[in-house]
Amino acid sequence: MAKEKFYITTPIYYPSDKLHIGHSYCTVATDTMARYKRLRGYDVMFLTGTDEHGQKIERIANGQGMTPKEYTDKIVKGIKELWSTLCISYDKFIRTTDDYHVKTVQKIFKQLYDQGDIYKSSYEGWYCTPCESFFTEHQLVDGKCPDCGRDVELLKEESYFFRLSKYQDRIIKYMEENPEFLQPNTRQNEMINNFLKPGLEDLAVSRTSFKWGVPVEFDPGHIVYVWVDALSNYITALGYGTEDDSLFKKFWPADVHVVGKEIVRFHAIIWPAMLMALNLPLPKQIFGHGWLVINGGKMSKSVGNVVDPNVLVDKYGVDAIRYFLLREIAFGQDGNFNNEALIQRINSDLANDLGNLVSRTVGMIDKYFGGTLPADRTATPFDEDLKAVALATTEKVENAMEKMFFSDALVEIWNLVRRTNKYIDETQPWILCKDEAKKAELANALYNVAESIRIVSILIQPFMPNTPAKIWAQYNITEGDATAWDSTKTWGVLPAELKVQKGETLFPRIDMKKELAELEAAIKASQATSVANQQKKEAEKKAEAESEYPAEITIEDFCKVQLKVGEVLESKEVEGSKKLLRNVIKIGDEERVIFSGIKDAYAPGELVGKRVVVAYNLKPRKMMGEMSYGMILCAEDGDGKLSVLTTDDKDFASGSSIS
Repeated sequence: MAKEKFYITTPIYYPSDKLHIGHSYCTVATDTMARYKRLRGYDVMFLTGTDEHGQKIERIANGQGMTPKEYTDKIVKGIKELWSTLCISYDKFIRTTDDYHVKTVQKIFKQLYDQGDIYKSSYEGWYCTPCESFFTEHQLVDGKCPDCGRDVELLKEESYFFRLSKYQDRIIKYMEENPEFLQPNTRQNEMINNFLKPGLEDLAVSRTSFKWGVPVEFDPGHIVYVWVDALSNYITALGYGTEDDSLFKKFWPADVHVVGKEIVRFHAIIWPAMLMALNLPLPKQIFGHGWLVINGGKMSKSVGNVVDPNVLVDKYGVDAIRYFLLREIAFGQDGNFNNEALIQRINSDLANDLGNLVSRTVGMIDKYFGGTLPADRTATPFDEDLKAVALATTEKVENAMEKMFFSDALVEIWNLVRRTNKYIDETQPWILCKDEAKKAELANALYNVAESIRIVSILIQPFMPNTPAKIWAQYNITEGDATAWDSTKTWGVLPAELKVQKGETLFPRIDMKKELAELEAAIKASQATSVANQQKKEAEKKAEAESEYPAEITIEDFCKVQLKVGEVLESKEVEGSKKLLRNVIKIGDEERVIFSGIKDAYAPGELVGKRVVVAYNLKPRKMMGEMSYGMILCAEDGDGKLSVLTTDDKDFASGSSIS
């Protein structure tokens, strides 16, 4: 019989050089669901990747003297390394710069244009570059981006528009008829009441003010709006629109898109409208999870409150971090990241409850029976209740997991862990071992504990991928039938003569006071580095902007300036800059590169052959990844129009001094 299919996605992440624990939270949760479905026998497709186009990427790359592709190549390598560290078991990693994705996005755009769902007009609106989003005046909060709180800029440009308003009523109807489509329910209410019912405006879906994006094939001056580009990944990754669309036919519609609450409206409004226009089925569910917050505020690199997951994994191991993220916070709600809560969970749930249960059971079997339990056993009065709790746990876990209630699922598993610890206290092996006549009862009690541990080890696999194998090694459990998910519904799977061997401590107990101090120091050091890097970039950006025009100076300073005549040999555009021209200037016997913010006044090449006045002895500055040696002097009128100072005297040789 063919396996049932399951397709789950995370959002494709903006390539940041510092993914924090908040980004990891979403991907760990999605990975947990994918692992769970695989254990249940599903044919799973788990998609993640990177959203690499847009003005923000172009600006960052240019500021670092790199092409956007060079920049994203570097960042993607780091993202994949982090996902490996966190044991993320994705089946496919898509990049929006992948050739097959670009070609299919162009086909989608053309199809929507041909059928009249996209039309050409002009757009004026408020744009947030970090969020790659347009907003109307009434959507702004105190004149700033409603999502991230940063400054916005008023943009006016020719654009193609998607008839989003055309699908407003269909989306409302779909949501009302499919209450499980957008979860939690509060997200659906927000979309209907705050965005859909007030009325949708048609969406600008192309840009002309920058170049880093998917080109509109039939109108080369335009690139596809980043959200149309990015959202399409969920079907382009499956081969939609290509000769081999077998994966698309197999897995679409997606079972669930897992996204952060800040991008729910793109996935719950724009994406369904696009799919309706393409006459494709909608995803079965969109789940908008909450944020990890610190002191009530969302983690942000610019704020400097990000927590580096690599620091945490290095200190406590990946399974402990995954457990904390999924147990501490109800998925769908905001949750506070707290160092003390993290260590408390490790000590209480992992070290005391689970780790101690595993190690002391092995220790007692080794001590009382030389490492091998005898087959001869006698029941105790407490057996049936333990069995009942154990055999009821799997169904409870499954019910929680189907709703993506990860914390609830872990609560049920830990109820079994604690019930097993209680069973040890009830049967009192340390008392039974003193009476030879009770040895069969003792063997029975320790077998039941080991069998309960086996069930627990299977149920925690989606959450903690490394710990189960460590448990199995100590109980000589071979991966296979005895570790299959359905085996948790049967009691007595372990061999009658169970052999054990001591292993490493799963989760060493932590000195809270000492560890908090060390962890705070490590996180602060990571945050300080992040903030310092951010400040350095901002300072460089400010210096670059200021260097485009001469600064005010005193007469004493002016007397120090050497002014010379230079002949312009070459003048070219600078990719990624709206104002700069890159000029090669001959000054006497030398040639210098001088950047100048005169692009609005002079076309590239217009100054070639002219003799200009150059500030010769200025300290060189790095601009757009290259050193600029000097400054071309300009006059500026009241309207801000620039005019380069030149001399038409052919006898006034290049390199001549001006005094």
